Amino acid sequence: MFSIEPVSGALGGLVKDIDLCQPLKDNEIAFIKEALHQYQVLFFRDQPLGPDEHVRLARYFGDLQSHAAYDHLEGYPELTILENDLARPPKIEKWHSDMTFRPCPPIGSILHAIVIPGKGGDTMFSSMSAAFEALSQKMQSFLSELIAIHDFSHGFKESIAELGGRDRLQQMIEDNPPVEHPVVRVHPETNKKGLYVNSLFTLRIKDMRESESRALLDFLFEHIALPEFTCRFKWGINSVAFWDNRHTQHKPVNDYWPGERRMQRITIEDGQRPF
Repeated sequence: MFSIEPVSGALGGLVKDIDLCQPLKDNEIAFIKEALHQYQVLFFRDQPLGPDEHVRLARYFGDLQSHAAYDHLEGYPELTILENDLARPPKIEKWHSDMTFRPCPPIGSILHAIVIPGKGGDTMFSSMSAAFEALSQKMQSFLSELIAIHDFSHGFKESIAELGGRDRLQQMIEDNPPVEHPVVRVHPETNKKGLYVNSLFTLRIKDMRESESRALLDFLFEHIALPEFTCRFKWGINSVAFWDNRHTQHKPVNDYWPGERRMQRITIEDGQRPF
């Protein structure tokens, strides 16, 4: 019988005795869905997923998304390659939820470790529902009335600034103009409230002066990174992480440079905009 071991007090669960390389049974799918609601990010060890198994696994939980800003595995447009080595230093070092620059951001992602460095290269996760619940009632009420602007170009500004970067990403820039999301999001399945701004893609708070917006966002970005809301996962080859993008943020720890790290990720579409 499969089981789950909590990783920290706020979020994270290590799932045992489920083989993700095999077709999942209905009770296994139901267990993973319920565990994802409870723990917000799930971890699995020793799962040597091939591309077909990775795609099959993700499709149990929804339609699949592509991301034109990253390379993908040949023949698998939904299977994004996240690779860093001496020629490709890591760029993203900020806490973020994936693709909040889209009108309907994804449900979550399933990340598979292919190559890991000899030391370092962990990933940190933070619970946005725990971060919201820790705020005062006054602050919760205030934030619940606010709207934030999220922007692809803001999140990928380093890549755009590279030689040829704007030309390479021009279609993504055109396809993803700034969008609006509430600062506090209600999870469509758990009904919990969570913070929904991140330091990578959130540009500003709507209808606030720049100085006001900056001060509030700086406070929230510092707040969500407090240790009591987080967990840290040490990767092994063929480890897998599956996170709920709606109420978590994550951050790679780039302390392995100039080591090599290669991950493969599939991101799961949200069927409809739930907020």
